[in-house]
Amino acid sequence: MRGRRSGVGGRRGVEGLVFFALAGGAGVAQAQTPVYRAVVVAEARDEVTFIAFTPGTGAVIERTHTVGVNFMEPDGPHGVTVSADGKQYYVTTAHGTPYGYLWKFDAATHAVLGRVELGNFPASLQVNIDGSVAYVVNFNLHGEMVPSSVSIVSTDPFVELARVQTCTMPHGSRLSPDGTKHYSVCMMDETLVEIDTRTFSVARHFLLTRGQEHGSTGPPMRHAATAGHDDHGGHGSTAPPAATAKCSPTWAQPASSGRTVFVACNASSDIAEVDVDTWTLKRRIPAGEGVYNLAVTRDGTRLVATNKRGRSVSVIDLQSGKAVATIATQRRVVHGVAITPDDLYAFISVEGIGSEPGTVEVIDLRSLTRVASVDVGQMAGGIDVLVAPHR
Repeated sequence: MRGRRSGVGGRRGVEGLVFFALAGGAGVAQAQTPVYRAVVVAEARDEVTFIAFTPGTGAVIERTHTVGVNFMEPDGPHGVTVSADGKQYYVTTAHGTPYGYLWKFDAATHAVLGRVELGNFPASLQVNIDGSVAYVVNFNLHGEMVPSSVSIVSTDPFVELARVQTCTMPHGSRLSPDGTKHYSVCMMDETLVEIDTRTFSVARHFLLTRGQEHGSTGPPMRHAATAGHDDHGGHGSTAPPAATAKCSPTWAQPASSGRTVFVACNASSDIAEVDVDTWTLKRRIPAGEGVYNLAVTRDGTRLVATNKRGRSVSVIDLQSGKAVATIATQRRVVHGVAITPDDLYAFISVEGIGSEPGTVEVIDLRSLTRVASVDVGQMAGGIDVLVAPHR
């Protein structure tokens, strides 16, 4: 691993993010003002950045360190997640020779606790509730247009347990609330995939093309007629043909109840809601242009969606299925979203364009306004939440 850089910065921005809330220091006034902290990754800069947000004050960078092994070009950290106990955090580096890695860090000291080689372009990830297993999609951005996989990794010992083939260009990695099911989507195959976490095998898949929606058991098969729109290098940034029936899914988010799964359809700019029990389409919810990543509030009442091409964030009331607000972002190419454990704030990562820095924007979910922003490294991406104090 190359030498790590650390330091404190001013009002800069981020891309992948982990959050936690911590009561203030001594004094009654401070104790009543929580400080929300986050960790984000910048794909173009190989940076892991920690920020702090104080309501009424703003957001600042507290620490930055690098991650990777390649001195000649970016390793491309893409995803980040934190264990439920807040003691470790995990980062995927997408670019390798030829494969990428999953990294394990100590959340208190930021020391590297392990590294394991996975597939081509490891991207989104999540760790199960007891912290024993990580699920990582191998997006295979630079490989052939063939089915890729989900890597299932033991966190102690830090080894890959299984590599489950799913479909072409898998993205998003989310577990059901009870931890028995893992959901991901395949951008080029129009599918939502469900893995049984007890057997490490694909249980079901769901075709998301408008007018052809249906579920099936077992792993999906790729057909030319159902392949997503060609955005192999754009991660959902390229607009599809007008009035397309394609979904080109980029994210799967189980509801807080576990009864449905929301899927971001990047091409058609809406969200498909799939009933888990009947494995049928429940409804389609309008979203912003190029909806990309999703997060649901813990009380189950709202869904927050980033609109990658729309330069905005949608806050959707799940009872009515309508957006209660569409909030413009300061920069383009909107990426990830994480919601604080108290459901009060959403943290949004924005990649930026060209030489622009990445940005994290903080949205107040009560006033539905942007209340802070901070710039970080270029191509801010993956995001997750952390509830333990950062030291």
